[in-house]
Amino acid sequence: MARGAHGARRAASRMRATPMAPSRKSALRSITSPAPDYVLRVELQHIKPAIWRQIVVPGSIRLRKLHVILLLAMGWEGGHAHEFVFRNTHYGEPDPDYPSDPPMLDEARVTLVKALGALKSFTYIYDYGDNWQHRIKVEKALPANAQLRSPLCLDGRNACPPEDVGGAPGYIDFLDAIIDPSHEEHNHFLKWCGGSFDPDAFDLDLANQRLFEVKF
Repeated sequence: MARGAHGARRAASRMRATPMAPSRKSALRSITSPAPDYVLRVELQHIKPAIWRQIVVPGSIRLRKLHVILLLAMGWEGGHAHEFVFRNTHYGEPDPDYPSDPPMLDEARVTLVKALGALKSFTYIYDYGDNWQHRIKVEKALPANAQLRSPLCLDGRNACPPEDVGGAPGYIDFLDAIIDPSHEEHNHFLKWCGGSFDPDAFDLDLANQRLFEVKF
């Protein structure tokens, strides 16, 4: 065998025997591994029986799109201010004319997987007046599915409260009034909500029809 061939084999052997530095391996993983998909349980706080949804979203989505997904999955109409809270970090739509303390970071600039880090839960607040607080728990992290083109709702229970009902205390008062024909505000609240309201209603197919509007 030629001397050059012997040298090439020795060089190749040395390359195979030399382990890649951990920092380089980590860097390669971060480049080549896509963000996971998450199964999230979204539960409205301070309401019993629980109002919740179980959804699947890619970790690569930005928080602004997650905001839209949460509105559609829960059944909110939108139009109110909102924010995400990951431990002590707040994300939303910063207003340079009204700086907040703690500062509000731009939700359009961060992905879900980056905001989460090692956390397993976070909070989504919708409508500062009614102060609807949603606890969002990561139930599973799944390998990224390239076929996931829209968010999915896997399950859920109970109807989303009406907008502007007054938060959790107002919603409880609203339910007390509409189920009791003798309540002094029974007729008022029935008219206000359009004539009927079923707090136990949840249509999984309808939720997924709404979510199908969102594309990744």
